[in-house]
Amino acid sequence: MNSNLQLLHPYPFEKLRQLKAGTEPPTGLQHIALSIGEPKHQAPEFVKQRLRDTVDKLALYPTTAGSPQLREAIGRWLEQRFSLPADTIDPDREVLPVTGTREALFAFTQTVIDRADRKPLVVSPNPFYQIYEGAALLAGATPYFFETPTDNGFLPDLDAIPAAVWDRVQLLYLCSPGNPGGAVMSIDQLRRAIELADKHDFIIASDECYAELYADENNPPPSLLNAALEAGHSNFERCVVFHSLSKRSSLPGLRSGFVAGDPSVLRDFLLYRTYHGCAMPVPTQLASIAAWNDDEHVKANRALYREKYARVLPILSPHLEVTQPAGGFYLWPNVGGDDAAFTRELFARQNVTVVPGSYLARTTRHGLIDSSGSNPGGGRVRISLVANIDDCVTAAGRIADFIQGIHSQGRPS
Repeated sequence: MNSNLQLLHPYPFEKLRQLKAGTEPPTGLQHIALSIGEPKHQAPEFVKQRLRDTVDKLALYPTTAGSPQLREAIGRWLEQRFSLPADTIDPDREVLPVTGTREALFAFTQTVIDRADRKPLVVSPNPFYQIYEGAALLAGATPYFFETPTDNGFLPDLDAIPAAVWDRVQLLYLCSPGNPGGAVMSIDQLRRAIELADKHDFIIASDECYAELYADENNPPPSLLNAALEAGHSNFERCVVFHSLSKRSSLPGLRSGFVAGDPSVLRDFLLYRTYHGCAMPVPTQLASIAAWNDDEHVKANRALYREKYARVLPILSPHLEVTQPAGGFYLWPNVGGDDAAFTRELFARQNVTVVPGSYLARTTRHGLIDSSGSNPGGGRVRISLVANIDDCVTAAGRIADFIQGIHSQGRPS
């Protein structure tokens, strides 16, 4: 067996299951899950119809590179969404369809890490999407974490990482808008990451899967691709972005996304994926083209999330330190104490499930896992506003009632 499997940590939702084990919530309250980041909005009907219309295409083997039509649709979408000059994106060399960002982020790491280097580092935010760490460990690299502190608006300070660390880095994960904080990196911050990549010779993997969910309709989050062009990287050297239809289009089960950027990196990634065996089924490709070609359903999605924030925040803000993020669909409140105990007792008393913030982060010291260090997710919980509006409002009311009960009865322990 691969000995590196022993390095993997329990997944947050497995830890959450164990935390709740043996706890009996009130039977008179319907369970409301605000834990997993799985969009619950209705899938676009035109996408479902496209799948029904093309089911006969299941008789065809798909190609790993995806169809030219899909790559062209993605290229057009990138240029329109991020205001890139026409024909900036070469769909044959700079776009690669993938079966969701989760598998792509994992496989990408296996592709780019040079195992001949005995001390490679993979740098990622803390808290973070757990695939970043697992991919690094199984690629034979050491995860190195940077915090995204409250006093910096949940944004990273890349200049706080020593040059000696950057010299060992082979891959930098960025996530903008962030998970769970929802902060959006500016063009200048992204350009700084590129400057560091140029100086220290590493690749940037920018996870932009929440980039279509943002608070200000007139101020959408920028892409690493924008910063690359401003930095003079016309071929997106060292820069790769990851997008999917899961959050954008409420299609998490379609397992459809793409990777775009540096063609030399994507060439090697395509080679890896040819052996990996993860080609997107043809009906999925055709349905994906329809989804990438339409923005109206995405605007409707954003409107629903904005309404949830507008309804939920007035209920929670008198009781919790919480604000609306610039992007994504999470709340990341400070609960003022033990986040795991808060989560367990909230479930026990109100039948609402959230995720302890400490489960989404690692206890580190100087960027490396160290039990004597600090956990930046501690004292916070992640609330996913993925349920329907009525359930989100009901859950917010129960959380407020729970906190009021804590104040009158004492904190959970």
